Amino acid sequence: MDAALGVPVLVGLIAVALLFDFLNGLHDAANSIATIVSTRVLRPQFAVFWAAFFNFVAFMVFGLHVAQTIGTGIIDPSIVDAQVIFAALVGAIVWNIVTWALGIPSSSSHALIGGLVGGGMAKAGISAAVWSGLSKTVLAIVLSPLVGFLLAMMLVAIVSWLSVRSTPFAVDRAFRILQFASASLYSLGHGGNDAQKTMGIIAVLLYSQGHLGNEFSVPFWVVLSCQAAMALGTLMGGWRIVRTMGLRITKLTPMQGFCAETGGAATLFMATFLGVPVSTTHTITGAIVGVGAARRVSAVRWNVASSIVYAWVITIPASAIVAALTWWAVRIFVR
Repeated sequence: MDAALGVPVLVGLIAVALLFDFLNGLHDAANSIATIVSTRVLRPQFAVFWAAFFNFVAFMVFGLHVAQTIGTGIIDPSIVDAQVIFAALVGAIVWNIVTWALGIPSSSSHALIGGLVGGGMAKAGISAAVWSGLSKTVLAIVLSPLVGFLLAMMLVAIVSWLSVRSTPFAVDRAFRILQFASASLYSLGHGGNDAQKTMGIIAVLLYSQGHLGNEFSVPFWVVLSCQAAMALGTLMGGWRIVRTMGLRITKLTPMQGFCAETGGAATLFMATFLGVPVSTTHTITGAIVGVGAARRVSAVRWNVASSIVYAWVITIPASAIVAALTWWAVRIFVR
């Protein structure tokens, strides 16, 4: 374990972690509200309040399995120090800001994981990685959008069959009401999975400094502060990405919005209970593409979807490179 940090440095690092959590909510707000905004069920200003509330209360529903994975299952906790955490957060924050400015719905989760890997490997080499946890996370990059895609497509088929004798007006009115429930579930899943990633970062920092004793755990004040930071970020909104997610990939009806949100929420619930840190961005994008493809393949703007996939592929290596460069810069500066 490295030398103990001074209180100002420790508090500063926790503040940077909460800044990342805030930016995560800002960046990924679109995931929670894109469909309900694009179907005009809720105005954007009301939708963000709706999403932020369910982001915050998510800790009451889920355990802390994802925080455990981030804290101990990506890089070896024994090599974690202030420089590694700072480098990881800078890598994730820089990538979030770049993709937010460009309106690209990349993954804040994978940016953080890439930052951890980059900072950890800059310090201790390849041996820093916990390959069992990292491989599970990398596998989720493929599986989470695929599961979201398949569940949303199946839901469209089932709902279309059940609604075949109803008038379009009746179907539209019913699903405008049901979208409140599906958006709530998705926001709950988003808050449950994503806020835990910052909890894991703060907890492993406290653990590395001896503030948690001999056993890794997540203090309740860390849980509350992370949920609040994410909810506040969601309140600020991410309108550039809302446009891409809700309008540019495919045109959505309330019924399709309900199916996309429900399919995405089911995927997030499963992943969170299993402790897998998945990307909420990947999940909802896969679900939106699924409902579009269920109508007809040409309904999906595949050029937009493919550009999003490119961003997914480079997120972990890009944030890892920024984190590694940050670690070396801090090392040189400190010397």
